[in-house]
Amino acid sequence: MSTDSSAIRQTLATLYRDESRRVLATLIRLLGDFDLAEEALHEAFRVAMEQWPRDGMPANPRAWLVSAGRFKAIDNLRRQARFDSLEHHAEQLAALTSAERDDDSVEDDRLRLIFTCCHPALGADAQVALTLREICDLSTEDIARAFLTTPSTVAQRIVRAKNKIRDAGIPYEVPSRSELPERLEAVLRVVYLVFNEGYFASSGDSLTRSHLSSEAIRLGRLLLELLPEAEVMGLLALMLLNESRRPARLSASGEPVRLSDQDRSLWLRELISEGDELVLQALRSRQFGVYTLQAAIAAVHAEAAHSDATDWEQIVGLYGALMQAAPSPVVALNRAVALAMVEGPQVALELVQALASDELADYHLAHAAQADLHRRLGQKPAAIAAYQRALALAQQGPDRQFLEGCLGELNRQ
Repeated sequence: MSTDSSAIRQTLATLYRDESRRVLATLIRLLGDFDLAEEALHEAFRVAMEQWPRDGMPANPRAWLVSAGRFKAIDNLRRQARFDSLEHHAEQLAALTSAERDDDSVEDDRLRLIFTCCHPALGADAQVALTLREICDLSTEDIARAFLTTPSTVAQRIVRAKNKIRDAGIPYEVPSRSELPERLEAVLRVVYLVFNEGYFASSGDSLTRSHLSSEAIRLGRLLLELLPEAEVMGLLALMLLNESRRPARLSASGEPVRLSDQDRSLWLRELISEGDELVLQALRSRQFGVYTLQAAIAAVHAEAAHSDATDWEQIVGLYGALMQAAPSPVVALNRAVALAMVEGPQVALELVQALASDELADYHLAHAAQADLHRRLGQKPAAIAAYQRALALAQQGPDRQFLEGCLGELNRQ
């Protein structure tokens, strides 16, 4: 039975976009090797392009592609065995020919792949590169462009990560319930790192940065579908609520715009509504953590029609809860800035000065916050000195432009 070849090509293109990562995840489980699985995946789609126009679409295209890829891998190993010692391939061939597939395993394969790519035995750079390549299907060129490095550097990270997985015998599995909290934290950290690189990075083209954030959100949605834990909801909510502000967070010249000065009519209400609902679900579970608390803070900001309507007391309380859950100088700084809106800049200034002279001495945002508090108190010389210190520490061009603008405005007063 013949089928229109152009329609088949279109169907295969759609299948590759929607299902190739799921097929790859299953092939990695069956073949036990990333590179072998990737080769088998492409072989399966090539064979489909040849056979489906002639024989018609199979009833279960994804299962067909998995089966075709597996048998192509077996054929390739048998051919290699003619030139290498048979013992070298015998064990692998025996495992492949006897491997069984079951629906539950297939459904879990994407989750296995996520946890393997984010295994704590791999370095952070390797986790990110492998996740973007194997789960998101970004090319090494795209990853290199996003992280301002070379394709060869990215390729080396991926190769080293795959070798580490193989040589260290890292299991291709979902962690046990007892291991899940710690392992899930590593996965969430990688996803949020990808998002932040796309959202906060000041270098690289805006399209590439936006694509990174979109991929992180897509990963968050996939993770929530596969593992509906409260902190997964919290992370997805946090990314959605931050992403909702993207159209307003930079000026036309690329400088950061203060949250209080952003045009809130540009905020994406659909993302805010989705993020709000996820925050509520996570909070109701009472199993939430730091991502949910950060998302709750973002949600309070999003609820305010304008900056003056912000419920700052609630934000201070949420930062207090965040300090208990995961104390850090940066969280303390953010709480102090929020406290200034409740109890006034003088109370906050004492807290910020202590941080800026100790734990956050090299953090330009601490000095920028100190400068703003001095400005609000009418302490112009101290404000100028703090802005100058912040400018000396700032590395990114847009941050420096913003601080230079603050200094210029203060000097004109």
